[in-house]
Amino acid sequence: MPDTQIRAGFDAALFQELMTKVSEFGATPMGGVDRMALTDDHAAARNWFKAEMAARGYSVLVDAIGNLFGRIELAGPDAPVVMIGSHIDSQPLAGRFDGAYGVMAALAAIESYRAECAASGTAPGCTFVIADWMNEEGARFQPSLLGSSVFAGQLTLDFALARKDREGRSVGDELKRIGYDGTDVVGIPDVYLEIHIEGDDKMEKAGARIAPFIRHWGALKVRMEVTGQQNHTGPTPMEDRHDAVLGAAYIIAEYKRLADTAPDTLFTSVARVDISPNSPNIVPGKAILFGELRAPEAATLDWAEAGLKAALPGLMEKAAVTGEIVSIDRRPAGRFDPRLVQLAEEAADGFGLPRIRIDTIGGHDAIPVLTRCPAIVVAVPSVGGVIHRHDEYTSPEDLAAGGEVLVEMIRRIDAAKADLDRAVAG
Repeated sequence: MPDTQIRAGFDAALFQELMTKVSEFGATPMGGVDRMALTDDHAAARNWFKAEMAARGYSVLVDAIGNLFGRIELAGPDAPVVMIGSHIDSQPLAGRFDGAYGVMAALAAIESYRAECAASGTAPGCTFVIADWMNEEGARFQPSLLGSSVFAGQLTLDFALARKDREGRSVGDELKRIGYDGTDVVGIPDVYLEIHIEGDDKMEKAGARIAPFIRHWGALKVRMEVTGQQNHTGPTPMEDRHDAVLGAAYIIAEYKRLADTAPDTLFTSVARVDISPNSPNIVPGKAILFGELRAPEAATLDWAEAGLKAALPGLMEKAAVTGEIVSIDRRPAGRFDPRLVQLAEEAADGFGLPRIRIDTIGGHDAIPVLTRCPAIVVAVPSVGGVIHRHDEYTSPEDLAAGGEVLVEMIRRIDAAKADLDRAVAG
């Protein structure tokens, strides 16, 4: 993509220093990271980041679900609060930029704005808070967006602390083990900003460098259990088998059939299947499926859920097994604050950065926070649309361009003291 000259504001050197360092924690030989929530590598990355914020004068706070915050009061204790962040946890064998870009850019952008204010003798109008949300990815503990959902009151603390990983270790126990069972209380901000890699190739194809998300798709995270009968794969006659994985396969095919019935408006997947006893010589007795239905409209999700439930008895009969839906975690579809969309676009225009508007199909911490205050996610391009993979990549120029837009949004929100109507009018 052609580079566009942008005025210096975002400290790209500081950002690259932070991004390089955070990428060392959980680094994989392929060039990505494996830093799932509350693992030792995740804790080490957060400990380093805590020290980075503290060294710059931020008050470091950890709440009861393990969200990490850095607060800097530049305008007095009663000033409006602007929160900026994302997450440092990753998927297994993932890329370096998903999540971590937003957290490192938050610190670099606020520090850039602080330096600008100091140089000009301008008094900031807002307090700034950096957020590193706990378990955004949902790779180790389900559901995803766990820390931000508790923060926003979408999930209870007790529910979140009781979530367990495959080995039966709970969120609460792991928070204690790594020292992130905090007691600090952090209030809802007046505005929340998040910058992220796109994770698709729409921007790249359009030649865009900035894209505010205007809508977030809804999602149903469906956990299903199929129960068969454990037996030997050799002597057990085919007609006598009750194969839980065969039943799971029929369900997976049904997810795909539903998506094919509603092309481009329903995305489906079953990306994890836990099989018991998981031996090549045993007809499986149990299969646990983690499926997803994603759509921009509630009616489509309702239709897909009803279709899955209606098909289940027949699918299980074909495999001579039983099956049930154990739980569904629901995330409604919605829209990000239009004033923040406009603000991001005006900031991009000021730098001559080509832009488009797009939806986000993936989840972001801004989604639960949006239920409590104005919020936005602004995207920069992903090369080849790759995300959740070791070769996930965004160019340094595009990362810095996103940082410049973030600083300009901060600048205008701060000048308006978080009055978004004034911020876009000015």
